[in-house]
Amino acid sequence: QVQVVESGGGLVQPGGSLRLSCAASGSDFSRYVMGWYRQAPGKQRELVAGISSGSGSTTSYADSVKGRFTISRDNAKNTVYLEMNSLKREDTAVYYCKVSFGLDYWGQGTQVTVSS
Repeated sequence: QVQVVESGGGLVQPGGSLRLSCAASGSDFSRYVMGWYRQAPGKQRELVAGISSGSGSTTSYADSVKGRFTISRDNAKNTVYLEMNSLKREDTAVYYCKVSFGLDYWGQGTQVTVSS
C-alpha cells in the first residue's frame, strides 16, 4: 500500500504561481510513475502532467498547460512537484497526485482556486 499526500494548493490571483507537492511512501519511490490530475466542478478528472520513473527524464503535459506547468521529481525526498505559472481561472480545480506501481494509488487532492 502506497500512501500519497498532496499539498501546496490555495487561492491565487490570475497570472500568479503555485507549487504543488506530492509525497509518496515506500522505498521504491524511484520506480513509481507519477502523474498530476485535476477535476473541476462538473467535469471529469483529467491528466495534467506525467513523469517517468527513475530520473524522470520523460514528461508529458496536457495541451492546456504546456509552457506554464512543470512537473519534476526528487527521489531523495520521495516527492513530485508541479510548478504552476501564469495561472488562469480555468486552472481552478482539485489537483490529485497518482502513483502507478503495479496498482494505482491516489491522494486526497488539494484545492487550487484562481480568482481575483
